[in-house]
Amino acid sequence: HQIANQGGQNPHPAMAGNLVCDENMRGVRVNIKDVTLHADPIHRGGGQTIPTSRRVVYASVLTSEPRLLEPIYLCEIQCPENAVGGIYGCLTKRRGHVFDEGQEQGTPMFNVKAYLPVNESFGFSSDLRASTGGQALPQCVFDHWEEMLSDPTEGR
Repeated sequence: HQIANQGGQNPHPAMAGNLVCDENMRGVRVNIKDVTLHADPIHRGGGQTIPTSRRVVYASVLTSEPRLLEPIYLCEIQCPENAVGGIYGCLTKRRGHVFDEGQEQGTPMFNVKAYLPVNESFGFSSDLRASTGGQALPQCVFDHWEEMLSDPTEGR
């Protein structure tokens, strides 16, 4: 009961600054199954229990094979039909992939929808204009988080 009162104030401090890249954790729940507290009440305060529980949470995270999440943009690109090839080339170089493409009825313009990692988006507009002769107009907005394939706990 005493630990529940301390933990209920706000999310656990170990969740705020993760040991992997100091990022917030998402989709993590910690179940406390058993606790043995010191008989003396002075040793049951937050100053004693929080650092200990932080080490337990960190050890649990490391044994669960943690992964990093990467933000992904939804890019909507409008261009004439002859510039579509340049869009594919530019997106491929930046780990992007097209998931929808179609022509607007009654116009020569194509709409291309693609996912692009935010980290790869810096300079994307200028590269896209260069590879399409200035004919493609991108609009990027945040869409979702995607799990990165690499293991952040392994050295390179």
